[in-house]
Amino acid sequence: MEQRMEETYQIIEKTIRERRTVNHFTGEDVPVPLIMELLDAAVWAPFHSRKEPWRFLMFVGEGRKRFSDAVLATYTADKREQYGERVEQAYCSEVPVHLLVLIDEEPRWKEWEEALSAASALIQNLQLLAWERGIGVVWKTNDYNWNPAFREAAGVKPGQKVVGTLHMGYFDPSKVRRARPRTPVSELLTLVDTVQSADITVTGNRTTSR
Repeated sequence: MEQRMEETYQIIEKTIRERRTVNHFTGEDVPVPLIMELLDAAVWAPFHSRKEPWRFLMFVGEGRKRFSDAVLATYTADKREQYGERVEQAYCSEVPVHLLVLIDEEPRWKEWEEALSAASALIQNLQLLAWERGIGVVWKTNDYNWNPAFREAAGVKPGQKVVGTLHMGYFDPSKVRRARPRTPVSELLTLVDTVQSADITVTGNRTTSR
């Protein structure tokens, strides 16, 4: 049992460490049932509310033209003239899947933060699961996510917030960027290991009482 748990841990850790953001895709279609399968697993992220806070808008196949048009709706006439063809090529041919992750806008700060955090956990679940299926993901928070013209054209309902736009597709592993180094946790962690009423001081990364 312990050996199985250790093996499972190592597999999960390996996926977390090896996953990369992927910006360039092969263009090969990703089956919609596969994306649905990944989402069905990803929604097991923790959430605080009584109902799951997330909703999704997915653009594939010819539907990608609607996503492209929604992005271009945020451009000035001059920019559409200059970049329109390139944007349409990129979004309609080069990226197989565009997925918007949505939450309801919430006037109560605590509930809004909880929904945002839950949706972010879901997105990371999805990225890890997709990586294991050979599907790359880039999580974008472009300005158009807040633009009324984009939201209306894409089909985002009033009262919904776009947590992220995920571009997804198969990729060439040889072209994946190297990982950026991470700061050791020992340099970021403040350890509190005593409980006393005296003043607490921090020395380096270790907290002591006096």
